[in-house]
Amino acid sequence: MKKLFSILAIFPILLVAQIQSPKDFLGYELGEKFTRHHQVVDYYNHLSGNSEAVVLQQYGKTYEDRPLILAFISSKENLENLENIRRDNLKRAGIIEGIPGTNIPIVWLSYNVHGNESSSTEASMATIYELIREGSDKSEWLEKAIVVIDPCINPDGRDRYVNFYWQYGSQPYNPDPNAIEHNEVWPGGRPNHYLFDLNRDWAWQTQIESKSRIKVYNQWLPQIHVDFHEQGINSPYYFAPAAQPYHELITGFQRDFQKEIGRNHAKYFDENNWFYFTKQFFDLLYPSYGDTYPTYNGAIGMTYEQAGHGRAGLGIIKQEGDTLTLKDRIAHHYTTGLSTIEIAVNNSDRLLRQFGSFFGDNASLKYKTFVLKYDGNEDKFNAIKAWLDDQGIEYGNANAKLKGYDYQSGRMTDFTISSTDLVVSTNQPKATLAHILFEPKTKLVDSVTYDITAWGVPYAYGIQAYASEQNIAVSKSVQSDFKAVVAPEKAYAFICKWNSMDDARFLAGLLKNDVKVRFTQKPMDYKGESFDRGSLIIAKRDNKNMPDFESKITQLANENERTLSVIQTGFMDGGPDIGSSDVRYLKKPKIALLGHEGTSSLAFGATWHFMEQELQYPVTILGTDYFNRIDLSEYDVLLMQSGWYSSLEEREMKKMMEWVAAGGKLIAVEDALNKLKDSDYSSLSAYVDEDEKKKAEENEKKREEAARLVSYEDQEREFIKGFAPGAIYKVKMDNTHPLAFGYGDTYYTLKTGSNKVAYLDGNNVGIVTDKDDLMSGFTGQYAKEDMAGSLVFGVEEKGRGQIVHIVDNPLFRSFWQNGKLLLVNAMFFVGQ
Repeated sequence: MKKLFSILAIFPILLVAQIQSPKDFLGYELGEKFTRHHQVVDYYNHLSGNSEAVVLQQYGKTYEDRPLILAFISSKENLENLENIRRDNLKRAGIIEGIPGTNIPIVWLSYNVHGNESSSTEASMATIYELIREGSDKSEWLEKAIVVIDPCINPDGRDRYVNFYWQYGSQPYNPDPNAIEHNEVWPGGRPNHYLFDLNRDWAWQTQIESKSRIKVYNQWLPQIHVDFHEQGINSPYYFAPAAQPYHELITGFQRDFQKEIGRNHAKYFDENNWFYFTKQFFDLLYPSYGDTYPTYNGAIGMTYEQAGHGRAGLGIIKQEGDTLTLKDRIAHHYTTGLSTIEIAVNNSDRLLRQFGSFFGDNASLKYKTFVLKYDGNEDKFNAIKAWLDDQGIEYGNANAKLKGYDYQSGRMTDFTISSTDLVVSTNQPKATLAHILFEPKTKLVDSVTYDITAWGVPYAYGIQAYASEQNIAVSKSVQSDFKAVVAPEKAYAFICKWNSMDDARFLAGLLKNDVKVRFTQKPMDYKGESFDRGSLIIAKRDNKNMPDFESKITQLANENERTLSVIQTGFMDGGPDIGSSDVRYLKKPKIALLGHEGTSSLAFGATWHFMEQELQYPVTILGTDYFNRIDLSEYDVLLMQSGWYSSLEEREMKKMMEWVAAGGKLIAVEDALNKLKDSDYSSLSAYVDEDEKKKAEENEKKREEAARLVSYEDQEREFIKGFAPGAIYKVKMDNTHPLAFGYGDTYYTLKTGSNKVAYLDGNNVGIVTDKDDLMSGFTGQYAKEDMAGSLVFGVEEKGRGQIVHIVDNPLFRSFWQNGKLLLVNAMFFVGQ
């Protein structure tokens, strides 16, 4: 390395001369064509290989094996001292001990989180070249800052869009909005491989791209983070300051500095007579965005939105007759990117000082201690600990008596902390982030929001919790490792309790290895140990042809870190015996998932990801466009995720219902229920009877009459009276039903819509009984009234088969961890 730098010192001009512009390297001007991801990576490799101002890091790979890269851009001296600068920044935040010895701010620019918002990756190449090219007046900035560029957060989605455009785009481009090049095919390029919206995944990190990115992000914690986006083709450019509601814990400096950045951008946009807007639509509340997550980690987190999205292509005619070109879009993102770096450099001392203050001031936080009560479910607590580790949030144990808010009752109460409980104190560097993620109720200054209004982590994990305003000392939690067990010499059967997704993966592994499994429908006892409904029984008799039965089952259990109970007799001390009819044989199901046109790509993708990456059980994806040609008798379970299914007409629906009646199992989720509700295909209805329907119609008429008198300005607020944009409700569960095995008598559901479904004639497994069952988040006045007496989960018997009705999607963004076992129950237990 020393030899390399000595050569560079002798020939610095030669080195800079070797740097090619994007045009010279790619063979075309940026904006003339779309650049595929591998070409972008090649260009960044070219720059890092030929410039002493660029260091490249690969921080991961996508599901489709594309590299995820970061470029660190700064002066030679700063890059040689990069590790010290990074550590000093973490010292400034209190993440590691020590006093910072450097004062270099970090500006992080993230591009193309949505694959079809494609101008930003192109703009990233223009931006980095301008920073390092010979003769650039921006080079002096690099002596005063570290610029981090992630040129493409979502390479799989980007290439899906770019390949679409290369296939369907006219040459030269056709600006007519009706042209096929401006109308993507399902699922579009926005999401990643599994069709997740990565801009909603920053906090939850369910996707490999997010998990890889946040790991390195938390190693740096920049002072400024920008997430570059695109919006509708007729929208002017959007930049900070953001719209209300702001989360109340966003500091005064964070709010004010956004305005300073916005004014700096405005200066350049005014010079070019470019339209722009601020303070509208894009708020700072939901914690899992590319602007809010950095904000709650001390940064000035911002979203920049350029017109274009997946419709604009290389050029498109807008409503006023102007043509919006890719070159225009690149120029706008290029301008705000450089303007952001400029204002950071000019305010570096203030940025660093306020950044340090953010992590040092916890007095303004309402809650000082969050307590998660240990209920014996080690899997659930290991899962939340792993997630907290990913966030960099500290946790531990304590013994104390406190007063606090009870998440289950919604009231203040006295409670005791035991040594096995998990405690998250706000006396730590990541206090603000922890508070926002755990707070039982989020304060809303404006109910018109861009996203969901509730996300309380204890609800999402299904853990009893308390939030206290009292401070206590917390000792570090010790993680216990799983210890593999030795196979018994002899076993009549093995029993595995049914409590978690870890148990579900074990079941999936057993079935994939052709192990025959039973499950109990009633609680049973053996030698002082209790086994609740859903517990798995692997009997030697069922697997009599398996050589080395005890060793094979123990091996599978160890691989899945499951502790099994060894049973030496079929005679139970309590509850049904192994041979009882209450211990059901579990037929290995062949599962299919409907996808393609007419389905929600997000909901479909979440299920696809769940089956392959989480449950790890085979699923066959069936396309709606050829559904009429499919022989459904080849499948036991059909998953019908949220969607509108316009291509499934009467013939296809009759075919589906005949399959159900013959013994098939249909699992319909969220908006898919609209295909069944108030139809000949199902007994599902919005109303219990004609009287309720008549009363609802009268109420709706009154609401419509009232709405007529609402002013134009207030029409949006009138609309949200009937909407539930992500609120948490208490659900009464019948946990004697197979659909609810592994749950208690209460579940907390995340409602992201106001779809009202009446109780079924029977098998109402999960219901909202009262309008006051709202635990957290906003629900409009009318939606709240309608929610009382509504179904959340139910099973309809139809011939020899079943329809499982799931009103609230338990796989929404894949972060509602406590709902996932319910879907497994629906696939494996219901109807067996």
